[in-house]
Amino acid sequence: MNLAAQLRARRARKRTQRAADRSINFAATATVRQELLAAAESRPRRGQPRRVI
Repeated sequence: MNLAAQLRARRARKRTQRAADRSINFAATATVRQELLAAAESRPRRGQPRRVI
């Protein structure tokens, strides 16, 4: 992968992370916040293998 593609991918990951953080912070109810946190925690981080349920 070339340098420009790596930078684009990094920016996309950061944009997704910021959007997830924002949605958790501004969730309307505690239940929605808990569901968003659970979804965010279940996503694999970079470099970690995907979990199969």
